[in-house]
Amino acid sequence: MKSVILVCIVLSSFCTYGQGRIDGFYRGQSNTTLVFGYGIEDSQSYLIGREPSTFGRTLRYFNMFASYGVSDNLDIQVSLPYLESDTNKSLQDISLFSKYRFYNKNTLSGQLQLSAALGFSTPVNDYDIGGLNDLGQQATVIDTRVMVHYKWHTNWFATAQSGFSFKLEEVPNSIPFVFKIGKATKNWYYDAYYDFQYAIGGIDYRGTPSPQNFRELGVSYHKPGATLYRSLGENFGIYLTYSYVVDGRNAFIGPSYGVGLTYDL
Repeated sequence: MKSVILVCIVLSSFCTYGQGRIDGFYRGQSNTTLVFGYGIEDSQSYLIGREPSTFGRTLRYFNMFASYGVSDNLDIQVSLPYLESDTNKSLQDISLFSKYRFYNKNTLSGQLQLSAALGFSTPVNDYDIGGLNDLGQQATVIDTRVMVHYKWHTNWFATAQSGFSFKLEEVPNSIPFVFKIGKATKNWYYDAYYDFQYAIGGIDYRGTPSPQNFRELGVSYHKPGATLYRSLGENFGIYLTYSYVVDGRNAFIGPSYGVGLTYDL
């Protein structure tokens, strides 16, 4: 069961490739887990502002993740992805996050929890900026999140989270929102989710002024997705993910597929 709960935390760490920065499940005091994930974004179109185009790309990523339970109500986690898009290949942005469960109440049908989180991410390499195959915007970000999580006695759960992403320098700030429903049992975990990001201001691709500073692009998206996880004994587990960016602003449209392995120390 410990590994099944972990997959929620793991997938939350995958930045654009996942489903929100935090989740409603905790590692437990002194528990540590390592995760290795691989995925592909097979984008068929790029939104120039909000208008579709014929520009597509294939992006591959490999993500390394570690999570540690400082206490039963406090987790810390770190992740670092490696990305490949056309000739661009590099480690991207390291992400550090902590989350704290400050409210926990048993009800007749289940358990209600409230959590808050604080995170920080920054580039580890000077990867290129200025084209559609770029690996990111080289943004240094301070993230805040609040989350409501409810788990029924039947092992079904629902989670909603939002917050504010304060991005330093020219990159536009953004507001995230994620809603998720799913079920976590002894050996299996599955969910369906909706992931949304709204960029506050910023410029559009091919807009004015020219030449453009790609760090000033405002990136918004709507992304539904799903997850399937299976534990393999006490220490190992595997998972599959699927998501599809259906709309947005200055964003690639198309599916993303992922697979990964978890290991409890």
